Amino acid sequence: MSPKGKLVIIGGAVDMGSNVSVLEHIMQPQYIKFFEKGILRRIINESAKQEASIVEVITTASQIPNLVGNEYIKAFNQLNVKHVDVLHIKSREDASSPEYLDRISRADVVMFSGGDQLRLTAIFGGTQFLQIVKRRYNEENFVIAGTSAGAAAASTHMIYRGQSNEALIKGEVQITAGLGFIDSVIVDTHFVQRGRIGRLLYAVATNPGILGIGLGEDAGLLITEGSMMEAIGSGLIMLVDGTNMVETNIYDVEIGAPVSIENLKVHVMSIFDKYDLMQHRLLIKKAIKVEEGEFITAPDNNDLQ
Repeated sequence: MSPKGKLVIIGGAVDMGSNVSVLEHIMQPQYIKFFEKGILRRIINESAKQEASIVEVITTASQIPNLVGNEYIKAFNQLNVKHVDVLHIKSREDASSPEYLDRISRADVVMFSGGDQLRLTAIFGGTQFLQIVKRRYNEENFVIAGTSAGAAAASTHMIYRGQSNEALIKGEVQITAGLGFIDSVIVDTHFVQRGRIGRLLYAVATNPGILGIGLGEDAGLLITEGSMMEAIGSGLIMLVDGTNMVETNIYDVEIGAPVSIENLKVHVMSIFDKYDLMQHRLLIKKAIKVEEGEFITAPDNNDLQ
């Protein structure tokens, strides 16, 4: 059965996790930028109550949660969304708090911030909190959004480690279980800027049945019915489809050896494009230029329905 809720995964703008200096961001908070502001507007528009929505921001992945949480509150407030708060969940004990369980049961939108995706899975995995989020996503008009680490953790399979320049060396890319809001995909973020194509190629080669999704910054996917994906934001999205992969030596070579892969298919998506996970079909949306620097979508939004 298809979920009734909607999932939005975003490539992020600034990584607040362990790959960068936390002190740098504390000293220079102006580097917390919401390039995805247009995406935040789309998130609110997709919610049943729109600007009257109750939004809960989860900063569990971040090492500077108060700073990040306050920035999200300001960003949503600028979109005329007034019922915005932060769930300060720092441990598995916090995830069992009756107050937090009640708040997530009443929220219309939940937003997972960036940082370290392992913190998300280690703290929320197997908890009643996560069970409530999944149930509401499957049964209600409930919006789950995640940026950076929040997006990487959204799928059943999750990349949590791997240097970009050595990604196609066996053993360099580490994969574990994610939060499981969507099956059959694996997500990588800050994709274009950090040259992470190798990580995604490797991940798909280990399991060609999953679709690799690489999200650039200010790029996102709106996923409805669990399988219909629409590109949102101004950035680029790369898809790696392994269903027609012919061969790889990934299961034969020793740890530390380079791997070979034959016949992976790569797609590039930009705003308004759609991809059907069930049909493995990409529809490139034509844009209509209306004036300098401004574009609107073509009128038909049901091409892949």
